[in-house]
Amino acid sequence: MKIALVGYGKMGQIIDKTAQDRGHQVVARLNESPTLENLNNPDVVIEFSSPESAFGNIKFCLENGIPVVCGTTGWLEKKPEIERICIENESAFLYGSNFSLGVNLFFALNEKLAQLMKPFGNDYSCQLEEIHHVHKLDAPSGTAISLAQAVIEHSDYQSWKLDETLGAELGIYAVRKDEVPGTHSVKYHSNVDEIEIKHTAFNRNGFALGAVVAAEWILGKKGNFGMKEVLGL
Repeated sequence: MKIALVGYGKMGQIIDKTAQDRGHQVVARLNESPTLENLNNPDVVIEFSSPESAFGNIKFCLENGIPVVCGTTGWLEKKPEIERICIENESAFLYGSNFSLGVNLFFALNEKLAQLMKPFGNDYSCQLEEIHHVHKLDAPSGTAISLAQAVIEHSDYQSWKLDETLGAELGIYAVRKDEVPGTHSVKYHSNVDEIEIKHTAFNRNGFALGAVVAAEWILGKKGNFGMKEVLGL
């Protein structure tokens, strides 16, 4: 498979090595806007750029019939428009706020716990915390937002709020520290006890592997997808 990497920072470089280790050919490594010339005719684009660049990068690729696997966060208010563009152009788009197997299992665990906690909403309050390296541009993380959305769906919380828990708003506390790859926790607190689930990444390798597996999976498909479909969760 021929892969073009749009966004060649630390994550892109690890994806590059992972893709080659799995027998794929990386035909483009871009830190600039994609064109048909510099993409070099790929089978799929893996997009890990910046919140400011992601929408334009993805739109260009989908309008030219190139499947996109995207892990860039911080631009999701425009995701419905990207999904519409994908359908209109009969292309394929897969977004993951986090591509690691462990985090996607954590998503499933979080959703199940939220369902179990729903009858006890008057007794327990919930809050989320995410810790990332100081270079991460967006806060809260896309992973934390995904976790919060699942809690909101199965509770009386109406929305999430950064660094504050207030009434119907679920608090997400974002910390930027050193070179931390990513730690996420969900806590339910009462007057008598606390329930906590937590995922800690040791490095970026799991994210990179998941992104390449997603690129392998999306070939030949049309539509909008997520890691749930890739992993069968």
